[in-house]
Amino acid sequence: MPKLIKNGSIVEEQGPEVLDLEQWLASEQRASRAVLLEPGETLEPLLAHLDELQLVLVNFPTFMDGRGFSYARELRERGYQGEIRAVGDIIRDQLTYLARCGFDAFQLADEDSLEEALESLGDFSEYYQASIDQPQPLFRRRP
Repeated sequence: MPKLIKNGSIVEEQGPEVLDLEQWLASEQRASRAVLLEPGETLEPLLAHLDELQLVLVNFPTFMDGRGFSYARELRERGYQGEIRAVGDIIRDQLTYLARCGFDAFQLADEDSLEEALESLGDFSEYYQASIDQPQPLFRRRP
């Protein structure tokens, strides 16, 4: 079983069957399956089914493709409370930013670097910008 970082810990994956967006939308058993989003796909057909989703995987085919960041932000802004997992070519330096956009699980291509990647989630103690995980910018949070 693959290992991943989930909710601040390294765990072994024990998730549901994963379908691509088209397969998931056509499925009659959506609630028991996960959906994999690829770069360039539209979230619009998925938004009507947020209550049926338990896991959304967002593929990053290359670490330079940032479209997945927007998927997580959009899902969280629309009220999705389930797991959003980044998969593919993600690197340690991106994890903090992925988490700030709404991701709560990370499946790195290189499982040997999971400990180091987990530590990177604590690289910053404060943020200036607003985000999904902290809606107020620093100047609004100051007493």
